[in-house]
Amino acid sequence: MVWKLDRLGRSLRHLIYTITSLDDRGIGFNSLQENLDTTTSGGRLVFHIFGALAEFERELIKERTHAGLTSARARGRLGGRPKTLDERKVTLAKSMLQDPKVTVGEVAEALGVGRATLYRYLSSASMKRSDE
Repeated sequence: MVWKLDRLGRSLRHLIYTITSLDDRGIGFNSLQENLDTTTSGGRLVFHIFGALAEFERELIKERTHAGLTSARARGRLGGRPKTLDERKVTLAKSMLQDPKVTVGEVAEALGVGRATLYRYLSSASMKRSDE
């Protein structure tokens, strides 16, 4: 028994999972504020309607998201974080690293990136070259 449905679950999906789990173990559920009792056939009906509406809402959100992404791509917009280093900077980093006195940390600092980022760009650049 709970005072209100939102006290039991973080989201409707979590709430449905929790109540279904309780039902599988033979435990009834009662919400005082919504007057919902899953031990009765009417309560189970209302609960399943809530579940169906929640699933419908999730599908609508998914469809809208995909439509928005497709529309953005059609307009030339790409998602994700902007690239830190362009080809020119990667080439510069490679030429700087030809000097044995220059460390990777110094090159990364000069380009304004971390060492891990620099290594990632250098390894992806070498992989592209080996694929061509």
